Amino acid sequence: MNSSTTLLSRSRRHFFRGLGATAAFFAVPGSFAQELTRTPKQTEGPFYPDHLPLDTDNDLLVLNDSLTPAVGEVTWLSGRILDARGEPMRNAVVEIWQCDNNGAYLHSKTGNKEKQDAHFQGFGRFVTGSTGEYLFRTIKPVPYPGRAPHVHFKIKQSNKDLLVTQCYIKGHSGNEADGVWKNIKDVKQRDSVTIDFSPLKGSRIGELAAKFDLVLGFTPQG
Repeated sequence: MNSSTTLLSRSRRHFFRGLGATAAFFAVPGSFAQELTRTPKQTEGPFYPDHLPLDTDNDLLVLNDSLTPAVGEVTWLSGRILDARGEPMRNAVVEIWQCDNNGAYLHSKTGNKEKQDAHFQGFGRFVTGSTGEYLFRTIKPVPYPGRAPHVHFKIKQSNKDLLVTQCYIKGHSGNEADGVWKNIKDVKQRDSVTIDFSPLKGSRIGELAAKFDLVLGFTPQG
């Protein structure tokens, strides 16, 4: 095992320890339900993959068994899927997609296609457990013409689409000029999708961590 692989393994162990502590804190369903802000619906956009990759796991940096990672700032993106009562949603399918470090999407009509990072998965899925938590390893989003950096999210359950939205980088100068971001008129809702991308504590290879909780206007029946 080489040194970079060892460092990555240590970072993963550290991150998962923190994730477990988060799960314990929110073990009481609905504790803060009245304080929660529902995540706003946003456009799916034109670049949901028109052909899904063979690899659709939650690690977007490495395709299948490749040894070459994607280019970009490594980011551990995590959070919880909560229903309208603030209770964690089990068996929710979380899908994310975003452009690569060169601004190209996993789509046949993406711009900048000639510079597409062949090592970036571009799309990933995660199915939540009893705590409603999800986790992806991806890159910090980058801007492309007309848009601020963002990551697209789609939440499904029982083959039904429940929410399509996006998250943004807190403090990024491009947010104020982004039409989709500005179209969220409720300040609390806009703040809820604008998140910190901060250095991952204990990482020796400069990884970032970002937390994005999604609150759906939906309560499971039964």
